[in-house]
Amino acid sequence: MGLVKRGNIWWMNIVFQGQRIRRSTGSSNRALADAIMAKVKVQLIEGQYFDRAEEQSRTFAELMDRFEREHLVKLASRQTGRAFVKRFRAFFGERTLGEITPKLIVEYKSLRYAAGVKPASINRELTCLRKAFNLAKREWEWCRDNPVSRVSLEKGVTKRDRWLMEDEEARLLDACPSWLRELVVFALHSGMRLGEILSLTWTGVDLFRRTATVFESKNGERRTVPLNHTVMALLTEKAKVRHIKTALVFPSLAGTRLDPNHLRRALRPAMAKAGIVDCHFHDLRHTFATRLVQSGVDLYKVQRLLGHKSPMMTQRYAHHYPESLRDGVEILDRRSHRDTKVTTVLRVSESAVLEVVEKLVGDTGIEPVASSV
Repeated sequence: MGLVKRGNIWWMNIVFQGQRIRRSTGSSNRALADAIMAKVKVQLIEGQYFDRAEEQSRTFAELMDRFEREHLVKLASRQTGRAFVKRFRAFFGERTLGEITPKLIVEYKSLRYAAGVKPASINRELTCLRKAFNLAKREWEWCRDNPVSRVSLEKGVTKRDRWLMEDEEARLLDACPSWLRELVVFALHSGMRLGEILSLTWTGVDLFRRTATVFESKNGERRTVPLNHTVMALLTEKAKVRHIKTALVFPSLAGTRLDPNHLRRALRPAMAKAGIVDCHFHDLRHTFATRLVQSGVDLYKVQRLLGHKSPMMTQRYAHHYPESLRDGVEILDRRSHRDTKVTTVLRVSESAVLEVVEKLVGDTGIEPVASSV
């Protein structure tokens, strides 16, 4: 056990509990190499060395490879996640996991800001990166710390609250080509996410029960969506001319899954032609939820229809139906009305008592004592 020089660099050769460790000190200075080896020996005794060695040997590229292979493939939003991973790879390169620090992640944020990316988009990217490091820390044991957890998300990010008015919907449908019009109608009346719609197969459509089953939702759970008459009429017509090469309900002309980016690019000119601004395809889902709430549908039902795991995600639509809160203020009207009736009764009672007293005084000639009532 000791130091061995290879070329100009000193290497450690240590045997600890039957395990041999051969690692470069990275130094050509013997005194510095001795100090590095002494530090490693302390870490071995404290049981910290092997954890640190893992994050010093595992590269960020390895993390992204495994993250894509084992996690992203399960998500309906895998294409968006892969776009994030591509940006991460370009910035963090071949660094080891131990070299990814909060300071470096803040530099990534600054670079994205300089590129004109909005805070909400930056937060989504950081959330994706944090998930990768959480897996590396908790399940794969590749690192001891998650550096992203020590980087704050952007404040003041507001959720989009854009939905289509009925006249906007009519103009948009007129401006869309037929294939895009079908997708817009389906989204407006089902509330499904774009990825769920594009992945929908005829296996998941039950025209008898009037349901569509999402086998792979954003949160990884299966859910069944009831279909209204508008969607049923659309699917019934499509079922008559199904593509023979695929089971997808909304395939491309070649029978493949439609590219979401291609769809978004086709939607922009249709929006412009219809005179609609600041509206994305996902806002059709917002329109579905907003219209339900405005019609008085219970928020729990809206949550189930949207496939939200938490009711907090659905609460954002609550302000669209203030009528659900009206009974809370009307109780004051009832209380005020009750108090008025009580006061009236008391006044009537007091008046009746005075009449009786005056009558008695008139009959007896006795002066009444002043009442404190």
